Amino acid sequence: MTNNFKILGISKELEKVLERDGITKPTPIQEQAIPQLLKGKDVIAQAHTGTGKTFAFMLPIMEAIDITKPYIQALIITPTRELAIQITNEAKKLTQAKNISILAVYGGQDVERQLRKLNKGVNIVIGTPGRLLDHMRRKSIDLGQVKMIVLDEADEMLNMGFLKDVEEIIYKTSKTRQTMLFSATMPKQLRSLAVRYMKEPVQIQIQSEKVTLDEIKQVVIETTDRGKQDALCSVIDEERPFMAIIFCRTKRRVKALNSDLRNRGYNSDEIHGDLSQAKREKVINSFRDMKLQLLVATDVAARGLDIEGITHIFNYDIPEDAESYIHRIGRTGRAGETGKAFTFVTPRDQQDLIAIENKIRMNLKKRKIVKDNVKDKTNRNNTNEQINKKQDFRWNKDSGKKKTIRSIDKRKGKKK
Repeated sequence: MTNNFKILGISKELEKVLERDGITKPTPIQEQAIPQLLKGKDVIAQAHTGTGKTFAFMLPIMEAIDITKPYIQALIITPTRELAIQITNEAKKLTQAKNISILAVYGGQDVERQLRKLNKGVNIVIGTPGRLLDHMRRKSIDLGQVKMIVLDEADEMLNMGFLKDVEEIIYKTSKTRQTMLFSATMPKQLRSLAVRYMKEPVQIQIQSEKVTLDEIKQVVIETTDRGKQDALCSVIDEERPFMAIIFCRTKRRVKALNSDLRNRGYNSDEIHGDLSQAKREKVINSFRDMKLQLLVATDVAARGLDIEGITHIFNYDIPEDAESYIHRIGRTGRAGETGKAFTFVTPRDQQDLIAIENKIRMNLKKRKIVKDNVKDKTNRNNTNEQINKKQDFRWNKDSGKKKTIRSIDKRKGKKK
């Protein structure tokens, strides 16, 4: 495996920026994709969130941008606003090396502000299909000189019904463009899209089992629909997660569960499609800044979230398929850290559980919650206050990263 980015063809200036952010060694997806993309090849990369895929396409794009030309040279299409924001933040880190102009384009933003920036000249646009089409119809975005296009989380764009929109956008770009497709899964419709719009693409596949599961302890909690909420609270009290995402199947269930958790004294908030953009960003920033302990979310709302410090994932509702399961739990156990994933399974969920176990080639450890272990509301509040008292956050200005200092866990006699 390559030990540095210079060997892959990345410039010294960009390598220094990565080093300042603590990134010195390429991930497998970066090691395989970057040299091919620097050669101008089309690439289909199958990799999950957390594998380093953003820099896998963003670094070659940064190398190829000509800053003397004030027009859109690269377009990155993402399924959600959150992912667009996240990629934009990562891209802006790299502009320390090159004075490249970047614009994020997604719903809920001030359109006039976007128009003003577009008029000044933008090199890279990162956006969602709906807002990109809106600008195209306004004739405020010209994609005719785009030489690089990225379809990120392409399977999710398919699931959300954006495929026709994406094709309409691709059609407006140059036929000589370089196309990059990144996706966790590769259904037939995506393969068909690749055949139509890509030129002899290099195919890269990173094994998800090795990437996302090795550092994650996975446990199944056997429960009932009626007992699920108490079972969740019992596990939270027992595990005392530093930061956790709790996944529910629908927006309605997210709202109901978050309301109940807050009533029981937990430090939680929710994220789903019914929230305004301002509210969504406020919640995500609170979670990223470690002001929230628990984030209750739907799959779509949490897609692409890459936040440091997540110690636990709770699948309150079992995922619809094995790929979603891998995607969800991959948000913990990052960068060599260990994580835990708890999946709450009722009798009617057994077939879904079997499908997940077959996919990940593991028999997951099963547990039942003894009713006597479920604490009352008062005890939960006390436990939550203790957790909050044990968390002391320090901003390290030198590294630019949040560091968490936690007190000694007296039960285990060691630092968390």
